[in-house]
Amino acid sequence: MTHQVHAFEPPERFVAGTVGEPGDRTFFLQARGGGRVISVALEKVQVSLLAEKLEELLLEANKRFGVSLPEAALPAVHDNEPLDTPVDEEFRVGTLGLAFDVDTGTVVIEAIEAGEPEADISASPLEDEDEETVEDDDDDEDEPDDDLDRLRVRLTPEATRAFIDRARRVVAAGRPPCPLCGQPLDPAGHLCPRHNGYHR
Repeated sequence: MTHQVHAFEPPERFVAGTVGEPGDRTFFLQARGGGRVISVALEKVQVSLLAEKLEELLLEANKRFGVSLPEAALPAVHDNEPLDTPVDEEFRVGTLGLAFDVDTGTVVIEAIEAGEPEADISASPLEDEDEETVEDDDDDEDEPDDDLDRLRVRLTPEATRAFIDRARRVVAAGRPPCPLCGQPLDPAGHLCPRHNGYHR
């Protein structure tokens, strides 16, 4: 079966966003460009981990290649708009791959369709990468993702910083944590294990 690569190099817009109420949200990565909008679903923890790994990638690119690090965007220029509608899930993400392309000074992100239940984020070494070597392992025999759909975006460091900032705000906008146990609070409270199961 032929896989599809939805490439946006660069996208007009690339954001993390959600559909639904806190406690029942579905997380998406959405890319827009060239008259196309592609949305892929993923888990909250994947969005959080993606933001963290992108931050590490920018820091490493600065350390090794002297790439200037963009400052966090001012609140006035944050992209706080909702996802473009309709939000049609293209596929569910299983693996996220990251790379830094030294030639173009851009960050490459690949969201690969879930082929197995486990989710992972892999960052390839910071070196001269082309579009086909975003993953760590280039051995075709060990590459299970050849027949899986993928979303690929190429971002400037500034666009990467904007994505990180929004992704962190989206993750933090969910249910507030219980001050005692850290688990999310439902509107009606929750059974706190620190209170022997009494409602908080």
